[in-house]
Amino acid sequence: MKIAVLGAGAMGALFGAYLSERNSVWLIDVSASRVDLLEREGVTIIEKSGRKRVFHPHAVTSCKDLPVMDLVIVFVKAMYTLDALEANKALIGPDTYLMTLQNGAGHEAKLLKYAKADRVIIGSTQHNSSITDAGALSHGGSGLTSIGLLEGPSGPFIEPIAATFYDCGLECLISDSVKAQIWKKLFTNTAASSLTGLLQVPLGFITSSSYAKSVMHHLAHEAVTVANAMGLGFDEAKVIADVEAVCDNAPNGYTSIYADLRDGRRTEVDTISGAVVEAAGNLGIEVPYHQMIVNLIHALEDKKEKSK
Repeated sequence: MKIAVLGAGAMGALFGAYLSERNSVWLIDVSASRVDLLEREGVTIIEKSGRKRVFHPHAVTSCKDLPVMDLVIVFVKAMYTLDALEANKALIGPDTYLMTLQNGAGHEAKLLKYAKADRVIIGSTQHNSSITDAGALSHGGSGLTSIGLLEGPSGPFIEPIAATFYDCGLECLISDSVKAQIWKKLFTNTAASSLTGLLQVPLGFITSSSYAKSVMHHLAHEAVTVANAMGLGFDEAKVIADVEAVCDNAPNGYTSIYADLRDGRRTEVDTISGAVVEAAGNLGIEVPYHQMIVNLIHALEDKKEKSK
């Protein structure tokens, strides 16, 4: 299978590396230094056990001279999605599947500008990855990747994609209720990941501090209230237990929002905590904890900008 991954950051490089074991994979990124490193040295993944593995997908800054792909996976930050798709639209043919595994919700509207609904795959993943100072990937946590077509029954059409994920060591579930799966992932991102960014701590701190844990519970409660008002039927106690399990199972895991705030970059908070705020507003539900998180993260972004 010919696969292009847009974005060679922590998650894009992780999936591109694993998928390159049995597929022709191109990592496409605008950072020439990042691409040079990956093309020269490959993608080094440090597993939770400490084991190191090196993979060699192609890495390029441009899609020039590349073939039309069977699958294009979008892993750039949400604010760059349209730019990345426009720059690489030559990779998308009528039979190409366009997939988003990005954090947050609402990405499908952008993908629909470049592919029909029956070729758009939305999904979520429980994998966690961060880039080390040396440019390797620290694979802090793994788990299920859930995917489904935006329109129509998913199974018979995207089984080959799920199969190649499995063959490359990425556990993958095809679901016709992928929207619920996206919200399930969103619960962890908005209740725990946002706090790791604000507090500049690893995931394990959220459950080890009674104060951070209390805020996480309030955030989870608000998010579940919104999701259930949309008819998704989540059990709040189970959602909280699942978020706590993610933190406990990857105590030294660092999130992308943590890294963005640490390094002075803009974050994806508007498609994570902001997605809950937007959905809540449409439903007439108050979510003060989420609104505060969004405001504080944007304030931190402004602080970094003004200090430059």
